[in-house]
Amino acid sequence: MAFNTGAALLDAIVLAVVAREEHGTYGYKITQEVRQVLDLSESTLYPVLRRLQKDGCLTVRDEAYNGRNRRYYEVTAAGRTRLAEFRAEWDAYTSQINKLFKGELS
Repeated sequence: MAFNTGAALLDAIVLAVVAREEHGTYGYKITQEVRQVLDLSESTLYPVLRRLQKDGCLTVRDEAYNGRNRRYYEVTAAGRTRLAEFRAEWDAYTSQINKLFKGELS
């Protein structure tokens, strides 16, 4: 069974992946890392990256690589703050869902 992944969860996942790299990372690598846990296409990823950039959570820079430009994404201070909020929300949410699944809620 697969659960739908909404925009907020995708934002959180992408921020978490990008935040692991001190100097940022590029789109294809982000896609490959996210695909380890979700079925995600590049066509789904790039709108997420653009939205996070527009919201001030990511900065973007282009670097030459093998004669081509590679676009790197890096988390901003605002992005780190938002990621911390996502993590707190996720912990609270999964805690309640786990209690419900275990029959611990009345």
